Amino acid sequence: MKDLFPGLVARMVPLVFSAHRKQRLSILIYHRVVPQRDEMRAGEPTVEEFDAQMRILREYFHPLPLVEAVERLQSGSLPDGAVCVTFDDGYADNETHAMPVLKKYGVPATVFVSTGFLNGGRMWNDTVIEVLRNCPDEVLDLRELNLDCYPLRSTEQRLDAVDSILQQIKHFDPQERLALVTRIQKHGGKLPDDLMMTDAQVQSLARNGVSIGAHTVNHPILSSIGGDIARREVQESKQYLEALLQAPVDVFAYPNGRPDLDYKMEHRDMVRELGFKAAVSTHWGVSTTTSDRYQLPRFTPWDRHPLKFAARLLASYRNVDPLLAAVD
Repeated sequence: MKDLFPGLVARMVPLVFSAHRKQRLSILIYHRVVPQRDEMRAGEPTVEEFDAQMRILREYFHPLPLVEAVERLQSGSLPDGAVCVTFDDGYADNETHAMPVLKKYGVPATVFVSTGFLNGGRMWNDTVIEVLRNCPDEVLDLRELNLDCYPLRSTEQRLDAVDSILQQIKHFDPQERLALVTRIQKHGGKLPDDLMMTDAQVQSLARNGVSIGAHTVNHPILSSIGGDIARREVQESKQYLEALLQAPVDVFAYPNGRPDLDYKMEHRDMVRELGFKAAVSTHWGVSTTTSDRYQLPRFTPWDRHPLKFAARLLASYRNVDPLLAAVD
């Protein structure tokens, strides 16, 4: 099967592109690249898997920087197989593990950074995950916090508990959510303080050809906070990164990223008014010439096997972006 793989992909690619000769842009969304399989973060690719995926992009597709791809999409000059690689949040392994692979294959990428967690911070969802990983008890009773009582006798039960807690508190007011997570945190012992990048690591990415985008300061669900607070979150993250890099920050990623649920058109307009050239969401599909450059779709490449990864990426060209360009 391994020997058949290059030939299979080589035959599939021209067939798909000949059937879809219109302008198409796939934008992939990652968060982390881990050194080895982490059962508590089973969706994250290992370095080996990420290496195989980037090799496929370089050999069979046409990876482009995000801003260039958006400009070429709108001018009608995208090559067949155009694809962009993006990362959300600003995890340290983007620099330590993903960047060497990206350089190895010459694949451009964009990392969207939530600036409030740099230099030793930790995102609230990571606190929940690490608490459930480290909790020494077989049962975690959070009923006093209006949550549930969670059995923790297996990894599966711990993952179920993570999913349940995250879903219940994801759309809380950010301050209320932070206070709740702080109380949950006492059940997890010592938690890691090196999950997110330092300023120096952000600068290292930029020096090595990785584009940096803004992702708010504190990663709030924009639709859950007031307009003035939302504008500060977007603007201050842009300003922080531009001061750090001494360069423009032209692209933005909406936290959580689902249109109408996690952000509204007012936030889309806000991003445009603040001077960004493009913004990405998490609604599923591939961009076309009618896509809104401030609501570009993305999808997660979750397949472990390289052939399945390539096949799903090719199949995605049929899933046209349902959101049309807004009239500015």
